[in-house]
Amino acid sequence: MAESRLFCGQEIRTSYNNQQTESGDTMAGQIMDFNGIVMMQKNYRERDLLVKFFTMEAGKRMFFVRGAKKRGFKMTADLLPFTYGTYVGDLRDPGLSYINAVKETAHFQNISQDIEKNAYATYIMSLLDRAIPDNELLGGWYNRLYHGLLAIDQGLDAGIVANIFEVQLLELFGVAPNLRNCVICGRTDLPFDYSESYGGLLCQAHWHMDPNRLKLDQRTIFYLRQFSAVDLTKLSSIKVHPETKQHLRMALDMIYSDTVGVYPRSKRFIDQMNKWADKLPNPTDKKN
Repeated sequence: MAESRLFCGQEIRTSYNNQQTESGDTMAGQIMDFNGIVMMQKNYRERDLLVKFFTMEAGKRMFFVRGAKKRGFKMTADLLPFTYGTYVGDLRDPGLSYINAVKETAHFQNISQDIEKNAYATYIMSLLDRAIPDNELLGGWYNRLYHGLLAIDQGLDAGIVANIFEVQLLELFGVAPNLRNCVICGRTDLPFDYSESYGGLLCQAHWHMDPNRLKLDQRTIFYLRQFSAVDLTKLSSIKVHPETKQHLRMALDMIYSDTVGVYPRSKRFIDQMNKWADKLPNPTDKKN
């Protein structure tokens, strides 16, 4: 059974579908409501799906959904990537979890329909998937993800939202750079640069200690520091100069390449997409 209604200007689907375990037996165990964001789908056998959720109550979980690829399956729209809402399921640890029913769902429509928004949103979820182990609850990250995706969906700069996630996820990747003050003397009143060797900022008085520092301009340093502290749940506007955006992209690419070692497929697509954009003629350029 499925029905739709409007909630806060968005279509909310309510549907129900009893699920069985992979072996075909009726589910046993504690059934609970959970809030989740669909991260990805993966085909499993001929008619089934594995669906990964980022849940508020239990972190990342992989759900086995029997018969999800059959024609007329009632929860198809509720299990698409970038869908969020309230579900009912058997959240098992370890092993696969099972969805029992869907209460209310909505969709980040603009992310689904815009290739650039989709690319950056996919990249953000790929980073979260690699940074946070399955079945591990880390406080606050569900809300950060929801509000970050909402910001992109509502038109905020998707690349900058992704930069904020990149900076704030460094700690979960075991890097945790010091972006508060000079790692040597603690000063905050001098120009800074970023040192991968020292794991954070060096003030101008100590630049000589790392000849391989990134040599970033002060505006780029300013935004790196701001991004480390910004509250994603309160993000309402972002305006960054295009040149600074390029510098931020280069700096974070270098940090991730040299100290994190994570390069998801979605990031490769973004890099290729940006190369295509660079080759397109600028419509504002005057013809000779």
